[in-house]
Amino acid sequence: MSLEAFSPTIRTWFTGRFGAPSPPQDAGWPAIRAGRHTLIAAPTGTGKTLAAFLWAIDTLARQGADLADTTHVLYVSPLKALGNDVQKNLEGPLGELRALDPSLPEVRVLVRSGDTLPAARAAMRRRPPHILVTTPESLYILLTSAGGRAMLRTVRTVIVDEIHAVAGDRRGAHLALSLERLEALISGPGGPAPAGEEGRSARSLQRIGLSATQKPIEDVGRLLVGAGRECALVDVGHHRRLDVAVEVPDSPLATVCSHETWEEIYGKVGDLIRAHRTTLVFVNTRKLAERVAARLTDVLGRDQVTSHHGSLARDRRLDAEHRLKAGALRALVATASLELGIDIGDVDLVIQIGVTPSITTLLQRIGRAGHALSRTPKGRLFPLTQDELVCAAALLDSVGRGDLDTTPQPGRSLDILAQQIVAACAVEPWEEDALFAILTRAWPYRDLAREDFDAVVRMHASGRAALLHRDGVNRRLRSTRRARLTALTSGDTRRFGARGFCRRGQRR
Repeated sequence: MSLEAFSPTIRTWFTGRFGAPSPPQDAGWPAIRAGRHTLIAAPTGTGKTLAAFLWAIDTLARQGADLADTTHVLYVSPLKALGNDVQKNLEGPLGELRALDPSLPEVRVLVRSGDTLPAARAAMRRRPPHILVTTPESLYILLTSAGGRAMLRTVRTVIVDEIHAVAGDRRGAHLALSLERLEALISGPGGPAPAGEEGRSARSLQRIGLSATQKPIEDVGRLLVGAGRECALVDVGHHRRLDVAVEVPDSPLATVCSHETWEEIYGKVGDLIRAHRTTLVFVNTRKLAERVAARLTDVLGRDQVTSHHGSLARDRRLDAEHRLKAGALRALVATASLELGIDIGDVDLVIQIGVTPSITTLLQRIGRAGHALSRTPKGRLFPLTQDELVCAAALLDSVGRGDLDTTPQPGRSLDILAQQIVAACAVEPWEEDALFAILTRAWPYRDLAREDFDAVVRMHASGRAALLHRDGVNRRLRSTRRARLTALTSGDTRRFGARGFCRRGQRR
Protein backbone atom coordinates (compact mmCIF):
# COMPACT_ATOMS: atom_id res chain seq x y z
CA MET A 1 0.00 0.00 0.00
CA SER A 2 1.43 3.37 -0.98
CA LEU A 3 1.09 6.56 1.04
CA GLU A 4 -1.77 7.58 -1.28
CA ALA A 5 -4.25 5.81 1.03
CA PHE A 6 -3.43 8.23 3.87
CA SER A 7 -4.82 11.73 4.23
CA PRO A 8 -2.87 14.58 2.55
CA THR A 9 -1.53 15.92 5.84
CA ILE A 10 -0.21 12.50 6.88
CA ARG A 11 1.39 12.03 3.46
CA THR A 12 3.07 15.43 3.56
CA TRP A 13 4.37 14.93 7.10
CA PHE A 14 5.63 11.38 6.47
CA THR A 15 7.39 12.25 3.23
CA GLY A 16 9.08 15.24 4.85
CA ARG A 17 10.26 13.23 7.86
CA PHE A 18 11.11 9.83 6.37
CA GLY A 19 10.89 9.95 2.59
CA ALA A 20 9.68 6.49 1.63
CA PRO A 21 8.10 3.82 3.86
CA SER A 22 10.38 1.22 5.41
CA PRO A 23 9.85 -2.49 4.51
CA PRO A 24 7.64 -3.32 7.54
CA GLN A 25 5.54 -0.20 6.91
CA ASP A 26 5.12 -0.88 3.21
CA ALA A 27 4.22 -4.53 3.83
CA GLY A 28 2.13 -4.02 6.97
CA TRP A 29 -0.17 -1.14 6.06
CA PRO A 30 -2.36 -3.02 3.53
CA ALA A 31 -3.33 -5.68 6.10
CA ILE A 32 -3.87 -3.10 8.84
CA ARG A 33 -5.99 -0.90 6.56
CA ALA A 34 -8.11 -3.94 5.66
CA GLY A 35 -8.87 -4.44 9.35
CA ARG A 36 -7.03 -7.76 9.61
CA HIS A 37 -5.26 -8.97 12.73
CA THR A 38 -1.60 -8.43 11.87
CA LEU A 39 1.78 -9.47 13.25
CA ILE A 40 4.74 -7.44 11.97
CA ALA A 41 8.14 -9.05 12.46
CA ALA A 42 11.14 -6.90 11.57
CA PRO A 43 14.56 -5.96 12.97
CA THR A 44 14.92 -3.35 15.69
CA GLY A 45 14.98 0.21 14.37
CA THR A 46 13.01 -0.38 11.15
CA GLY A 47 9.87 1.60 12.01
CA LYS A 48 7.55 -1.16 13.24
CA THR A 49 5.90 1.04 15.87
CA LEU A 50 4.99 3.73 13.37
CA ALA A 51 3.76 1.02 11.01
CA ALA A 52 1.28 -0.05 13.70
CA PHE A 53 0.19 3.44 14.75
CA LEU A 54 0.02 5.54 11.60
CA TRP A 55 -3.22 4.16 10.15
CA ALA A 56 -4.94 4.52 13.55
CA ILE A 57 -3.67 8.10 13.85
CA ASP A 58 -4.93 8.85 10.34
CA THR A 59 -8.34 7.40 11.22
CA LEU A 60 -8.56 9.58 14.32
CA ALA A 61 -7.41 12.69 12.46
CA ARG A 62 -10.03 12.24 9.76
CA GLN A 63 -12.80 12.58 12.37
CA GLY A 64 -11.90 16.22 12.89
CA ALA A 65 -14.13 18.09 15.32
CA ASP A 66 -16.29 14.97 15.71
CA LEU A 67 -13.49 13.11 17.52
CA ALA A 68 -14.94 12.22 20.91
CA ASP A 69 -13.07 11.99 24.20
CA THR A 70 -13.00 8.20 24.16
CA THR A 71 -10.19 5.70 23.95
CA HIS A 72 -9.76 4.25 20.45
CA VAL A 73 -6.27 2.71 20.51
CA LEU A 74 -4.70 0.59 23.25
CA TYR A 75 -0.94 0.05 23.21
CA VAL A 76 0.38 -2.74 25.45
CA SER A 77 4.09 -2.79 26.26
CA PRO A 78 5.91 -5.43 28.31
CA LEU A 79 7.96 -2.67 29.96
CA LYS A 80 6.83 0.49 31.73
CA ALA A 81 9.86 2.35 30.34
CA LEU A 82 8.90 1.40 26.79
CA GLY A 83 5.37 2.72 27.36
CA ASN A 84 6.64 6.08 28.58
CA ASP A 85 8.93 6.27 25.57
CA VAL A 86 6.14 5.52 23.11
CA GLN A 87 4.03 8.31 24.62
CA LYS A 88 6.82 10.82 24.05
CA ASN A 89 7.52 9.55 20.55
CA LEU A 90 3.85 9.85 19.59
CA GLU A 91 3.32 13.33 21.03
CA GLY A 92 6.08 14.74 18.80
CA PRO A 93 4.59 13.62 15.46
CA LEU A 94 1.06 14.49 16.62
CA GLY A 95 2.23 18.03 17.39
CA GLU A 96 3.96 18.28 14.01
CA LEU A 97 0.80 17.14 12.23
CA ARG A 98 -1.30 19.81 13.95
CA ALA A 99 1.34 22.40 13.05
CA LEU A 100 0.91 21.41 9.39
CA ASP A 101 -2.88 21.44 9.62
CA PRO A 102 -4.37 23.33 12.62
CA SER A 103 -7.81 21.95 11.73
CA LEU A 104 -6.77 18.48 12.88
CA PRO A 105 -8.20 17.45 16.26
CA GLU A 106 -6.01 17.11 19.33
CA VAL A 107 -5.17 13.41 19.69
CA ARG A 108 -4.19 12.78 23.30
CA VAL A 109 -1.83 10.02 24.47
CA LEU A 110 -1.60 8.98 28.12
CA VAL A 111 0.18 6.23 30.05
CA ARG A 112 -1.53 4.00 32.62
CA SER A 113 0.95 1.81 34.49
CA GLY A 114 2.12 1.14 38.02
CA ASP A 115 4.05 4.42 37.84
CA THR A 116 0.95 6.53 37.10
CA LEU A 117 0.08 8.84 39.99
CA PRO A 118 -3.42 8.65 41.54
CA ALA A 119 -4.32 12.17 40.41
CA ALA A 120 -3.41 11.31 36.82
CA ARG A 121 -5.49 8.13 36.99
CA ALA A 122 -8.50 10.08 38.23
CA ALA A 123 -8.11 12.70 35.48
CA MET A 124 -7.86 9.90 32.92
CA ARG A 125 -11.17 8.47 34.04
CA ARG A 126 -12.85 11.87 33.72
CA ARG A 127 -11.40 12.52 30.27
CA PRO A 128 -10.06 9.36 28.61
CA PRO A 129 -7.17 9.63 26.15
CA HIS A 130 -7.61 8.68 22.50
CA ILE A 131 -4.51 6.47 22.74
CA LEU A 132 -3.88 4.63 25.99
CA VAL A 133 -0.43 3.19 26.71
CA THR A 134 -0.26 0.44 29.33
CA THR A 135 1.37 -2.84 30.40
CA PRO A 136 -0.10 -6.37 30.55
CA GLU A 137 -0.48 -6.11 34.32
CA SER A 138 -2.17 -2.70 34.20
CA LEU A 139 -4.48 -3.90 31.41
CA TYR A 140 -5.64 -6.65 33.76
CA ILE A 141 -6.28 -4.06 36.50
CA LEU A 142 -8.23 -1.84 34.09
CA LEU A 143 -10.38 -4.81 33.05
CA THR A 144 -11.14 -5.48 36.72
CA SER A 145 -12.26 -1.95 37.65
CA ALA A 146 -15.42 -0.08 36.69
CA GLY A 147 -13.55 3.04 35.56
CA GLY A 148 -11.06 1.05 33.52
CA ARG A 149 -13.78 -0.96 31.80
CA ALA A 150 -15.66 2.20 30.87
CA MET A 151 -12.50 3.53 29.24
CA LEU A 152 -11.65 0.28 27.43
CA ARG A 153 -15.15 -0.33 26.09
CA THR A 154 -14.58 1.97 23.10
CA VAL A 155 -11.19 0.54 22.06
CA ARG A 156 -11.09 -0.74 18.50
CA THR A 157 -7.33 -1.33 17.99
CA VAL A 158 -4.89 -3.00 20.37
CA ILE A 159 -1.16 -2.93 19.61
CA VAL A 160 0.99 -5.44 21.48
CA ASP A 161 4.62 -4.39 21.19
CA GLU A 162 7.58 -6.74 21.62
CA ILE A 163 5.16 -9.64 21.97
CA HIS A 164 8.00 -12.15 21.91
CA ALA A 165 9.11 -10.78 25.30
CA VAL A 166 6.03 -12.28 26.99
CA ALA A 167 5.54 -15.29 24.73
CA GLY A 168 7.88 -17.55 26.64
CA ASP A 169 6.49 -17.28 30.16
CA ARG A 170 3.39 -16.91 32.31
CA ARG A 171 2.93 -13.29 31.29
CA GLY A 172 2.03 -14.55 27.83
CA ALA A 173 -0.81 -16.70 29.19
CA HIS A 174 -1.92 -13.81 31.41
CA LEU A 175 -1.98 -11.35 28.50
CA ALA A 176 -3.79 -13.79 26.20
CA LEU A 177 -6.60 -14.17 28.75
CA SER A 178 -6.80 -10.40 29.27
CA LEU A 179 -7.13 -9.85 25.51
CA GLU A 180 -10.08 -12.25 25.41
CA ARG A 181 -11.72 -10.43 28.33
CA LEU A 182 -11.15 -7.17 26.44
CA GLU A 183 -12.72 -8.68 23.32
CA ALA A 184 -15.77 -9.77 25.33
CA LEU A 185 -16.08 -6.31 26.89
CA ILE A 186 -16.00 -4.60 23.50
CA SER A 187 -18.35 -7.04 21.77
CA GLY A 188 -20.93 -6.62 24.53
CA PRO A 189 -23.47 -9.07 25.86
CA GLY A 190 -24.91 -9.75 22.44
CA GLY A 191 -21.63 -10.94 21.00
CA PRO A 192 -19.86 -9.43 17.99
CA ALA A 193 -21.90 -6.98 15.95
CA PRO A 194 -22.62 -7.56 12.26
CA ALA A 195 -19.69 -7.02 9.93
CA GLY A 196 -19.35 -3.55 8.54
CA GLU A 197 -17.00 -1.81 6.12
CA GLU A 198 -14.12 -3.96 4.81
CA GLY A 199 -15.28 -6.93 6.85
CA ARG A 200 -14.72 -5.20 10.17
CA SER A 201 -17.33 -5.55 12.87
CA ALA A 202 -18.69 -2.29 14.24
CA ARG A 203 -17.84 -3.67 17.69
CA SER A 204 -14.67 -5.67 17.17
CA LEU A 205 -11.04 -5.49 18.21
CA GLN A 206 -8.23 -5.39 15.67
CA ARG A 207 -5.04 -6.88 17.11
CA ILE A 208 -1.64 -5.73 15.86
CA GLY A 209 1.51 -7.38 17.17
CA LEU A 210 5.11 -6.18 16.82
CA SER A 211 8.17 -8.37 17.21
CA ALA A 212 11.85 -8.28 16.34
CA THR A 213 12.96 -11.81 17.19
CA GLN A 214 10.62 -14.78 16.99
CA LYS A 215 10.67 -18.34 15.69
CA PRO A 216 8.38 -19.59 14.30
CA ILE A 217 6.34 -16.50 13.53
CA GLU A 218 3.16 -18.56 13.15
CA ASP A 219 3.18 -19.50 16.85
CA VAL A 220 3.56 -15.89 17.95
CA GLY A 221 0.71 -14.92 15.63
CA ARG A 222 -1.56 -17.52 17.24
CA LEU A 223 -0.70 -16.21 20.69
CA LEU A 224 -1.65 -12.69 19.53
CA VAL A 225 -5.03 -13.45 17.97
CA GLY A 226 -6.18 -16.55 19.86
CA ALA A 227 -7.94 -19.69 18.67
CA GLY A 228 -10.22 -19.61 15.64
CA ARG A 229 -8.93 -16.31 14.20
CA GLU A 230 -6.69 -15.60 11.23
CA CYS A 231 -3.57 -13.45 11.49
CA ALA A 232 -1.78 -11.71 8.63
CA LEU A 233 1.94 -12.41 9.05
CA VAL A 234 4.27 -9.67 7.82
CA ASP A 235 7.80 -11.05 8.12
CA VAL A 236 10.62 -8.91 6.74
CA GLY A 237 13.27 -10.92 8.57
CA HIS A 238 15.36 -10.30 11.65
CA HIS A 239 18.91 -10.27 10.33
CA ARG A 240 20.91 -7.02 10.26
CA ARG A 241 24.56 -6.37 9.61
CA LEU A 242 26.24 -6.15 13.02
CA ASP A 243 29.64 -5.11 14.31
CA VAL A 244 29.94 -7.52 17.21
CA ALA A 245 32.96 -9.18 18.83
CA VAL A 246 34.13 -10.90 22.01
CA GLU A 247 36.47 -9.07 24.39
CA VAL A 248 38.61 -10.92 26.96
CA PRO A 249 40.93 -9.65 29.71
CA ASP A 250 44.70 -10.02 29.42
CA SER A 251 44.74 -12.71 32.10
CA PRO A 252 43.32 -16.13 31.13
CA LEU A 253 39.72 -16.71 32.15
CA ALA A 254 39.16 -19.32 34.86
CA THR A 255 36.20 -21.30 36.19
CA VAL A 256 35.23 -18.26 38.31
CA CYS A 257 35.84 -14.57 37.73
CA SER A 258 38.47 -13.37 40.18
CA HIS A 259 38.82 -9.83 41.57
CA GLU A 260 41.89 -9.31 39.37
CA THR A 261 39.95 -10.36 36.26
CA TRP A 262 37.10 -8.02 37.19
CA GLU A 263 39.54 -5.12 37.48
CA GLU A 264 40.92 -5.86 34.02
CA ILE A 265 37.38 -6.03 32.62
CA TYR A 266 36.49 -2.67 34.21
CA GLY A 267 39.61 -1.18 32.65
CA LYS A 268 38.78 -2.46 29.16
CA VAL A 269 35.14 -1.41 29.49
CA GLY A 270 36.26 2.05 30.60
CA ASP A 271 38.54 2.35 27.56
CA LEU A 272 35.71 1.39 25.22
CA ILE A 273 33.35 3.90 26.86
CA ARG A 274 35.93 6.70 26.50
CA ALA A 275 36.32 5.83 22.81
CA HIS A 276 32.59 6.31 22.17
CA ARG A 277 30.15 9.12 22.84
CA THR A 278 27.37 7.12 24.51
CA THR A 279 27.52 3.50 25.69
CA LEU A 280 24.85 1.16 27.03
CA VAL A 281 26.21 -1.58 29.32
CA PHE A 282 24.00 -4.62 29.87
CA VAL A 283 24.25 -7.07 32.75
CA ASN A 284 21.98 -9.94 33.72
CA THR A 285 20.97 -9.04 37.31
CA ARG A 286 19.90 -5.91 39.16
CA LYS A 287 22.56 -6.44 41.86
CA LEU A 288 25.28 -6.60 39.22
CA ALA A 289 23.91 -3.44 37.56
CA GLU A 290 24.43 -1.47 40.76
CA ARG A 291 27.87 -2.99 41.33
CA VAL A 292 29.13 -2.35 37.80
CA ALA A 293 27.74 1.20 37.78
CA ALA A 294 29.55 1.97 41.05
CA ARG A 295 32.88 0.60 39.82
CA LEU A 296 32.61 2.35 36.45
CA THR A 297 31.94 5.60 38.31
CA ASP A 298 35.34 5.12 39.97
CA VAL A 299 36.91 4.54 36.55
CA LEU A 300 35.17 7.30 34.58
CA GLY A 301 34.35 9.91 37.19
CA ARG A 302 31.33 11.17 39.09
CA ASP A 303 28.00 11.70 37.24
CA GLN A 304 29.30 9.88 34.15
CA VAL A 305 27.59 6.54 34.84
CA THR A 306 24.36 5.41 36.49
CA SER A 307 22.19 2.29 36.62
CA HIS A 308 18.72 1.41 35.31
CA HIS A 309 16.55 -1.55 36.34
CA GLY A 310 13.01 -2.42 37.35
CA SER A 311 13.54 -1.99 41.10
CA LEU A 312 14.46 1.67 40.79
CA ALA A 313 11.91 4.33 41.64
CA ARG A 314 10.09 5.84 38.66
CA ASP A 315 11.81 9.22 38.99
CA ARG A 316 15.28 7.65 38.99
CA ARG A 317 14.51 5.51 35.94
CA LEU A 318 13.12 8.45 33.96
CA ASP A 319 16.04 10.65 35.02
CA ALA A 320 18.54 8.03 33.84
CA GLU A 321 16.77 7.67 30.47
CA HIS A 322 16.60 11.46 30.02
CA ARG A 323 20.26 12.00 30.92
CA LEU A 324 21.41 9.30 28.50
CA LYS A 325 19.26 10.65 25.68
CA ALA A 326 20.47 14.20 26.35
CA GLY A 327 24.11 13.10 26.20
CA ALA A 328 24.74 13.91 29.88
CA LEU A 329 25.92 10.35 30.61
CA ARG A 330 28.86 8.51 29.14
CA ALA A 331 27.33 5.15 30.03
CA LEU A 332 24.20 3.59 31.48
CA VAL A 333 24.31 0.14 33.11
CA ALA A 334 21.02 -1.69 32.63
CA THR A 335 19.30 -5.03 32.92
CA ALA A 336 16.47 -6.21 30.65
CA SER A 337 14.69 -2.93 31.49
CA LEU A 338 16.26 -1.28 28.44
CA GLU A 339 16.73 -4.18 26.03
CA LEU A 340 13.52 -3.58 24.09
CA GLY A 341 12.62 -0.83 21.62
CA ILE A 342 13.05 2.18 23.88
CA ASP A 343 14.35 5.35 22.23
CA ILE A 344 17.29 6.30 24.42
CA GLY A 345 19.00 8.51 21.94
CA ASP A 346 22.06 7.96 19.79
CA VAL A 347 23.86 5.03 21.46
CA ASP A 348 27.21 4.29 19.80
CA LEU A 349 28.11 1.06 21.55
CA VAL A 350 26.50 -1.74 23.54
CA ILE A 351 28.60 -3.75 25.98
CA GLN A 352 27.30 -7.03 27.37
CA ILE A 353 29.03 -8.19 30.56
CA GLY A 354 28.46 -11.91 30.95
CA VAL A 355 26.78 -13.97 28.25
CA THR A 356 23.08 -13.63 27.49
CA PRO A 357 20.77 -16.60 28.03
CA SER A 358 19.70 -16.65 24.37
CA ILE A 359 20.56 -15.48 20.87
CA THR A 360 17.40 -13.38 20.87
CA THR A 361 18.42 -11.45 23.97
CA LEU A 362 21.85 -10.69 22.53
CA LEU A 363 20.32 -9.40 19.28
CA GLN A 364 17.83 -7.23 21.18
CA ARG A 365 20.56 -5.69 23.29
CA ILE A 366 23.09 -5.12 20.51
CA GLY A 367 20.27 -3.56 18.49
CA ARG A 368 20.06 -0.72 21.01
CA ALA A 369 23.15 0.75 19.31
CA GLY A 370 22.56 2.19 15.87
CA HIS A 371 18.80 2.22 16.35
CA ALA A 372 18.02 3.22 12.75
CA LEU A 373 17.92 1.61 9.31
CA SER A 374 21.03 3.47 8.15
CA ARG A 375 23.18 2.50 11.16
CA THR A 376 25.19 -0.62 11.96
CA PRO A 377 24.67 -1.79 15.55
CA LYS A 378 27.96 -2.21 17.40
CA GLY A 379 28.41 -4.48 20.40
CA ARG A 380 31.13 -6.07 22.51
CA LEU A 381 30.61 -9.18 24.63
CA PHE A 382 32.66 -9.77 27.80
CA PRO A 383 32.51 -13.40 29.03
CA LEU A 384 33.45 -13.78 32.70
CA THR A 385 34.54 -17.43 32.85
CA GLN A 386 35.88 -20.21 30.65
CA ASP A 387 32.41 -21.66 30.26
CA GLU A 388 31.02 -18.28 29.27
CA LEU A 389 33.78 -17.89 26.68
CA VAL A 390 32.55 -21.07 24.98
CA CYS A 391 28.95 -19.76 25.14
CA ALA A 392 30.06 -16.40 23.70
CA ALA A 393 31.71 -18.13 20.74
CA ALA A 394 28.51 -20.12 20.13
CA LEU A 395 26.38 -16.96 20.34
CA LEU A 396 28.50 -15.11 17.79
CA ASP A 397 28.48 -18.11 15.47
CA SER A 398 24.68 -18.29 15.66
CA VAL A 399 24.33 -14.57 15.03
CA GLY A 400 26.62 -14.82 12.02
CA ARG A 401 24.51 -17.64 10.55
CA GLY A 402 21.25 -15.81 11.21
CA ASP A 403 19.95 -18.37 13.68
CA LEU A 404 17.28 -17.67 16.30
CA ASP A 405 16.11 -19.51 19.39
CA THR A 406 12.70 -21.12 19.16
CA THR A 407 10.22 -18.83 20.90
CA PRO A 408 8.56 -20.91 23.64
CA GLN A 409 4.81 -20.85 24.06
CA PRO A 410 3.25 -20.23 27.49
CA GLY A 411 1.57 -23.20 29.13
CA ARG A 412 -1.90 -23.56 30.63
CA SER A 413 -1.10 -22.27 34.12
CA LEU A 414 -4.18 -22.99 36.22
CA ASP A 415 -3.25 -20.41 38.87
CA ILE A 416 -3.34 -17.70 36.19
CA LEU A 417 -6.64 -19.09 34.93
CA ALA A 418 -8.02 -18.96 38.49
CA GLN A 419 -6.91 -15.36 38.87
CA GLN A 420 -8.61 -14.29 35.64
CA ILE A 421 -11.83 -16.17 36.49
CA VAL A 422 -12.08 -14.40 39.85
CA ALA A 423 -11.24 -11.04 38.24
CA ALA A 424 -13.91 -11.50 35.53
CA CYS A 425 -16.57 -12.34 38.12
CA ALA A 426 -15.51 -9.45 40.36
CA VAL A 427 -17.04 -6.94 37.92
CA GLU A 428 -20.09 -8.86 36.67
CA PRO A 429 -21.78 -12.26 37.06
CA TRP A 430 -21.07 -14.89 34.42
CA GLU A 431 -22.69 -17.99 33.07
CA GLU A 432 -20.13 -20.75 33.43
CA ASP A 433 -20.47 -21.92 29.83
CA ALA A 434 -20.02 -18.39 28.45
CA LEU A 435 -16.95 -17.71 30.58
CA PHE A 436 -15.41 -21.04 29.62
CA ALA A 437 -16.00 -20.28 25.93
CA ILE A 438 -14.34 -16.86 26.18
CA LEU A 439 -11.28 -17.96 28.14
CA THR A 440 -10.61 -20.95 25.90
CA ARG A 441 -10.28 -18.62 22.91
CA ALA A 442 -6.92 -17.60 24.42
CA TRP A 443 -4.33 -19.65 22.55
CA PRO A 444 -2.60 -21.19 25.62
CA TYR A 445 -6.00 -22.41 26.90
CA ARG A 446 -7.48 -23.58 23.61
CA ASP A 447 -7.34 -27.23 24.76
CA LEU A 448 -8.31 -26.61 28.38
CA ALA A 449 -10.37 -29.53 29.68
CA ARG A 450 -13.74 -28.58 31.09
CA GLU A 451 -13.02 -30.61 34.21
CA ASP A 452 -9.94 -28.43 34.90
CA PHE A 453 -12.03 -25.28 34.54
CA ASP A 454 -14.69 -26.74 36.86
CA ALA A 455 -12.02 -27.74 39.39
CA VAL A 456 -10.67 -24.20 39.53
CA VAL A 457 -14.19 -22.83 40.02
CA ARG A 458 -14.96 -25.35 42.80
CA MET A 459 -11.73 -24.49 44.57
CA HIS A 460 -12.67 -20.81 44.82
CA ALA A 461 -16.35 -21.41 45.55
CA SER A 462 -15.77 -23.49 48.67
CA GLY A 463 -14.69 -22.76 52.24
CA ARG A 464 -14.81 -19.67 54.42
CA ALA A 465 -12.23 -17.91 52.23
CA ALA A 466 -14.23 -18.45 49.04
CA LEU A 467 -13.87 -15.83 46.32
CA LEU A 468 -16.80 -17.04 44.21
CA HIS A 469 -20.49 -17.85 44.73
CA ARG A 470 -21.62 -20.66 42.47
CA ASP A 471 -25.27 -21.19 41.50
CA GLY A 472 -25.14 -24.91 40.73
CA VAL A 473 -28.68 -25.02 39.37
CA ASN A 474 -28.37 -22.20 36.85
CA ARG A 475 -24.60 -22.65 36.47
CA ARG A 476 -23.82 -19.00 37.15
CA LEU A 477 -20.89 -17.40 38.96
CA ARG A 478 -20.59 -14.20 40.91
CA SER A 479 -17.90 -12.94 43.25
CA THR A 480 -17.84 -12.64 47.00
CA ARG A 481 -17.28 -9.27 48.66
CA ARG A 482 -13.56 -9.88 49.18
CA ALA A 483 -12.90 -11.07 45.62
CA ARG A 484 -12.51 -7.67 43.97
CA LEU A 485 -9.81 -6.44 46.37
CA THR A 486 -7.97 -9.74 46.06
CA ALA A 487 -8.08 -9.57 42.27
CA LEU A 488 -7.00 -5.93 42.06
CA THR A 489 -3.98 -6.45 44.32
CA SER A 490 -2.73 -9.52 42.44
CA GLY A 491 -1.84 -8.36 38.96
CA ASP A 492 1.76 -9.62 38.95
CA THR A 493 2.16 -13.13 37.55
CA ARG A 494 5.09 -13.76 39.87
CA ARG A 495 2.90 -13.37 42.97
CA PHE A 496 -0.25 -15.33 42.12
CA GLY A 497 0.53 -18.18 44.50
CA ALA A 498 1.36 -15.79 47.35
CA ARG A 499 -2.00 -14.10 46.86
CA GLY A 500 -3.87 -17.37 47.28
CA PHE A 501 -5.17 -17.85 43.74
CA CYS A 502 -3.91 -21.42 43.58
CA ARG A 503 -3.68 -22.60 47.14
CA ARG A 504 -3.22 -26.18 46.08
CA GLY A 505 -0.41 -25.41 43.67
CA GLN A 506 -2.36 -26.49 40.61
CA ARG A 507 -0.50 -25.70 37.43
CA ARG A 508 -0.45 -27.27 34.04
